[in-house]
Amino acid sequence: MLQNSVLAPIVLFTYNRLYHTWQTIEHLKNNVLARDSDLIIFSDGSKTDKDENEVQELRNYLRSIKGFNSCTVIEREENYGLAKNIIEGVTEVINRSGKVIVLEDDLATSKNFLCYMNESLEHYRHRRDVFSISGYTSDLPSLRKYDDDTYLSYRPSSWGWATWRHQWDDIDWSVSDFKEFINNKEEVKKFNRGGMDMARMLNDHMKGKNDSWAIRWSYEMYKREQYSIHPQVSKIQNIGFGEGATHCTGIDIYRTTIDLTKHCRFSFCDALKVDETIIKEFRYQFSYMNKAIKRIQEYIRWRR
Repeated sequence: MLQNSVLAPIVLFTYNRLYHTWQTIEHLKNNVLARDSDLIIFSDGSKTDKDENEVQELRNYLRSIKGFNSCTVIEREENYGLAKNIIEGVTEVINRSGKVIVLEDDLATSKNFLCYMNESLEHYRHRRDVFSISGYTSDLPSLRKYDDDTYLSYRPSSWGWATWRHQWDDIDWSVSDFKEFINNKEEVKKFNRGGMDMARMLNDHMKGKNDSWAIRWSYEMYKREQYSIHPQVSKIQNIGFGEGATHCTGIDIYRTTIDLTKHCRFSFCDALKVDETIIKEFRYQFSYMNKAIKRIQEYIRWRR
């Protein structure tokens, strides 16, 4: 197991959801490496007067958190919004530490999440074609008989992830080559290998319809022709869908099977290319057909 000195700091971004944040922290405290890890929390400032009391209530809770090697709370005096908060917060921490594990306030982690993240960061740190480590995976059929604990994909997940400074530095957050990209059908098709919604989300961002930092981050990985590492069994469950969610509303169609073990020794995939069968299944998860089917299934389940 890794020594304390090489564990990556955990960075958590919060706003005003006390119950979701409490759940996230409780799951994180149950991690094998929690007591040896440093937790840094960025608490965003209130956007409206209505939110101010909720933000303050959350901050009172954040100041009481124990169960980690250290817990530092950084309270924003103004509302940054999720994108700016993450970009500036990750940059601040990663410039000091060289690597980072990132969570938002609506993610339940497995007990071996920190083991998986730290050991993956160590294992893949010399591979220049690995852009990030993702904690989430959908239940893909091929993974049931897959030999390794990790696989490569064309799409990073922003639901519990990790990276190194050399992969975070110099990201073009302005997407300066967007016009050339969006007018090139072959490049758009190539970007959409990670899901048919990717180019659409980037286009929406450039039109001001969303403020997603994650789609710009994903586009950077695509431009660099790099990969994201995902687990065979998910180490993350998103608990933020539904009422009160800022960016994830409606029925949760991304529910997955989370790892229930404390297993902290992993068999890492060292392939230099993606597994095309897995990629086909991965891409289908983001297809319009799959989303429609899952929404119907979820609706029926919630109606029972």
